[in-house]
Amino acid sequence: MLDDLLENNRHWSEERKRANPHYFEHLSRLQKPQYLWIGCSDSRVPANTITGLEPGEVFVHRNVANMVHPSDLNLLSVLEYAVEVLEVSHVIVCGHYGCGGIHASQEDHRHGIVDHWLQPIRDVAERNKDQLAHTTDQPSKLDLLCELNVRAQVERLAGTPILQTAWKRGRRVRVHGWVYGLRDGLISDLHCSVPDLRSFAERK
Repeated sequence: MLDDLLENNRHWSEERKRANPHYFEHLSRLQKPQYLWIGCSDSRVPANTITGLEPGEVFVHRNVANMVHPSDLNLLSVLEYAVEVLEVSHVIVCGHYGCGGIHASQEDHRHGIVDHWLQPIRDVAERNKDQLAHTTDQPSKLDLLCELNVRAQVERLAGTPILQTAWKRGRRVRVHGWVYGLRDGLISDLHCSVPDLRSFAERK
């Protein structure tokens, strides 16, 4: 199976070079994406593929359930590099319906270390329990929780010192919340974008 992957890579490389002989030469000299994508590790949600972007056009960080933990130095390093060095214009948090992390956060039994990682989702569910209670069937409830979680992560991102400092310096970078549908392949804007420091302060 690993040999298949290497063979696929060779075919892909050859196809790119046939279409544009200078493709890899250009790609190796340039990384200037306008977007930072913070998404779920789920293999069905590849950022470049579902947005129709080429390699080099989106900077990507992925973890279970697209979480923004204040103690996650990996994510914070990616965010700082994207904002300060790459100077991205948009930071997108994208969740997806049918997320295993969302589902696991609502189950009664233990899953292991991931339970600690998913605790903020349970906190989101608790804060929005009245809204979730109006959704009767479980799949719809989990879809709603997925959206609420994305909104919560947008707020967490906007509150990081990295973005707060960038906005104070006049950097124009917007934070967005999206959700992807596995059943139809479509991305929906949750309309919870934070464009600047003033907008973030007004939401508090």
